[in-house]
Amino acid sequence: MTNATLTVQGMSCNHCVNSIKGALSEIGVEGKVDLQSKTVQVDFDENKVNLEKIKETIEDQGYEVN
Repeated sequence: MTNATLTVQGMSCNHCVNSIKGALSEIGVEGKVDLQSKTVQVDFDENKVNLEKIKETIEDQGYEVN
C-alpha cells in the first residue's frame, strides 16, 4: 500500500468531506479527509490506481488539488 497527503482547496463543510470520501471509495481508495487542515490522506494500491487518478477523482467533485 502507498499513502499520500493531498492539499485540497474548496472544502467548506461536511458535505464536502462526504463527497470526496464517496468518490474515492468508488475507485477503491481509502481516504481520511480533514476539513480543518484542508487535506486528504489516501491509502491506495499502486497496482490498481495511481495518484493522478486520485487527484482527478477529487477534482471531478469540484475541488482543486495542490
